[in-house]
Amino acid sequence: MTAVIFDTETTGTAEPQIIEAAWLRLDSPATLNVTEQFEQRYRPSQRITLGALAVHHIYDEELVDCPLHTDFKLPSDVQYIIGHNIDYDWKVAGQPDVKRICTLALARRYYPDADSHSQSAMIYLIDRPNARNLLRAAHSALADTQNCRSLLANLINLAGPVADWEALWQLSEQARIPKVMTFGKHKGMPIADVPADYKAWLLRQSDVDPYLQAALRR
Repeated sequence: MTAVIFDTETTGTAEPQIIEAAWLRLDSPATLNVTEQFEQRYRPSQRITLGALAVHHIYDEELVDCPLHTDFKLPSDVQYIIGHNIDYDWKVAGQPDVKRICTLALARRYYPDADSHSQSAMIYLIDRPNARNLLRAAHSALADTQNCRSLLANLINLAGPVADWEALWQLSEQARIPKVMTFGKHKGMPIADVPADYKAWLLRQSDVDPYLQAALRR
């Protein structure tokens, strides 16, 4: 089983295109040794938004000689991709046929009382003395994968022994199932306490997140 920590920087949130991609290939959940790494910038077909520029500081003019954004492909042997809010990077990479392990979901599960679960906030939580230096290059794709690896190591330590990537994916899938409503008139209410008629109404909607559906059906 092959897994990589994967991260991208993009043109923005509306129809995003990859402008930088990075991944770290890991040997196993037990050691998280990096056996290979990759980082590459890409040329988009649209302008980078000001909001995105303010996050990653990558100029359009720096990408003129880079490969087209459509050239990016994950290695063909990758079966699992790991990242913080990994669904975003998975979608911008073309939704490849891989299993997604989300450190954001795991962080919310193991640090439920944290006031923020962003990757940078988690680095301050788990490694406060070194966090400022670790985050100087935050929102560089490669630096973000390296910080994600540190967070992943901490989360696995909290989870206990993890046999393989499949077991870690299963933990991530369970962590994705919310326990509290995050929107609507019952926002903040434990899903177990949400009125049955509202649960039934939500389940009839076509655009409900599948993990929320699982929580509502429990």
